[in-house]
Amino acid sequence: MPKLTFYNLSKEKQLHLIEAAKEEFSNASLSDASIANIVKAAGISRGSFYQYFEGKEDLYFHLLNSYTAERKEFFRKTLQKTDGDLFQAIRNFYISTVNEEELLDFKRNVLLNMTEQVETKFIKIVSEEESEEAFKTISKLIDVTKLNVSGNKELYHLLKILMSVTIRNWIEHFAKNLTIKESIANYELELRLLKKGLSHP
Repeated sequence: MPKLTFYNLSKEKQLHLIEAAKEEFSNASLSDASIANIVKAAGISRGSFYQYFEGKEDLYFHLLNSYTAERKEFFRKTLQKTDGDLFQAIRNFYISTVNEEELLDFKRNVLLNMTEQVETKFIKIVSEEESEEAFKTISKLIDVTKLNVSGNKELYHLLKILMSVTIRNWIEHFAKNLTIKESIANYELELRLLKKGLSHP
């Protein structure tokens, strides 16, 4: 997270630094990204950078946290619009996500260089087991009468499964250079399989 000194900057200077970071992380993975490039584009000294962030990882995850927070809010609104239909909401969420053009190269780099820490950030868009309050916020928006789950534990694991499927399809969208239409078709097929079940009674 940014240090307090970052928030003491004017909004314009904050934005300038964030935009420089987005540009660098759009062109390089976290491991290959250069602080030198970021400070040059932002017009600040390297010393100033460390007054605002611990390092490039700190800045990277600040950007990622901001993005996943936006998607989490979108998912909640989508659940409300679909009257709690989880499968319809996650489908709409995916369609919106793959159609997003903003930060396209940044997201491609994030997904094609996925780590467990990054995956956890994305899974928390739909479910946070360690935060009871966050889980309640999501779960109360879901119409569980449409789902074959028994209790919150099964609901939590269903959300994890759905988000894992979502992330993997999103990665394949970039890794295999799929068209948006192809990507959505693959995703919808997997959702249908999950929805109807995978074995006979």
